[in-house]
Amino acid sequence: MKHRIAVSTTDGLTVYQHFGKSREFLIVDIDGDEYKSGERRIVAEPPCGAGGHNTALFDAVLELLGDCEAVVTAVIGQGAAEYLMVKGMRVFEGPGIVDNVLRTIASKRMLDSEAGAGQ
Repeated sequence: MKHRIAVSTTDGLTVYQHFGKSREFLIVDIDGDEYKSGERRIVAEPPCGAGGHNTALFDAVLELLGDCEAVVTAVIGQGAAEYLMVKGMRVFEGPGIVDNVLRTIASKRMLDSEAGAGQ
């Protein structure tokens, strides 16, 4: 089964950003054990700033990533994660090397079941 996810990264090599401060996402297609990196998408304005969360900006990020079923980020707050999941976006949290993270998600088929949502 094919899946499309968004990975929070600015260098394409590491997952190290907080979701709410992410300015770039790498779009990745996963099919079985294989994955292929595609385009980069730029966030106009990150939803978390000095004044807290901005729901309208969360919605703008969700629209930008509308064809993705999951997001991978180093850190995400509980409120933001719950907001994304209510809107239908699966959330995977944890820093690391992009290839290692993608290999784990693909090999463990984390997107093929409900296991992994909110992880």
